[in-house]
Amino acid sequence: MIKEFEGRTEQEAIDNAVESLHIDSAKFDVEVIEREKGGLFKKPRVKIRVHIALPDEEPEQEEPVEAPAGAMAEIEDDGYVIDPKHIDACVKFITDMVEKMGYPAEVSVTSVVGSKLQIDIESEYSSILIGRKGKNLDAIQILANVYAGNLDNHIRLVVDSENYRIRHEEAIVKMAYKVASQVKRSGKSQLLEPMNPFERRLVHTALNDITGIATKSEGEGLFRQVRVLCSYGKKDKEN
Repeated sequence: MIKEFEGRTEQEAIDNAVESLHIDSAKFDVEVIEREKGGLFKKPRVKIRVHIALPDEEPEQEEPVEAPAGAMAEIEDDGYVIDPKHIDACVKFITDMVEKMGYPAEVSVTSVVGSKLQIDIESEYSSILIGRKGKNLDAIQILANVYAGNLDNHIRLVVDSENYRIRHEEAIVKMAYKVASQVKRSGKSQLLEPMNPFERRLVHTALNDITGIATKSEGEGLFRQVRVLCSYGKKDKEN
């Protein structure tokens, strides 16, 4: 279920949603869809979209299934050592970029494993920096990786905010199980929305060990689609 609410601030809009829906804010996802600054004769306004999972929207699985190890992103130590000066430079680059966008933020390193560098952006404007389906965060990450590659082409950055990437991965895996259950019941394949290679890999991995379910990628380009189908043979897990 999706509903929209307004307030003078994001928190006030969330409070209005809680009061209207009579549920805790932890039980729904919030997406800021409009933000207007106040003026001399105009009050500030924030409009949010609330996503609520209803009980009948939960996947009806024929058997309890846990997300397999490896369904979530795993970072392996490749033994590479990043120059600390390059780490500081990446943090400064992202900080400056976000501030020039008009959104002050605290940027920090949360993990350094080999050549992989995880960076977190903390800001009161995090919902805007994340953007719809994480597109703004992805754009920031792409630019940051271009910059990091000019410093050292071994560095790979993962930029996150409010644990969005973990929540997004969990949502993809949950959706994959729900679709797999529907396919098993109906016997009809389903084509998922376009996904990037990493997201498709999550689906393939999550459904890999479910008996009678196969997955395959279809289409062209970066954002191909995954088809979930019944199968009693070998799975096609191409990316």
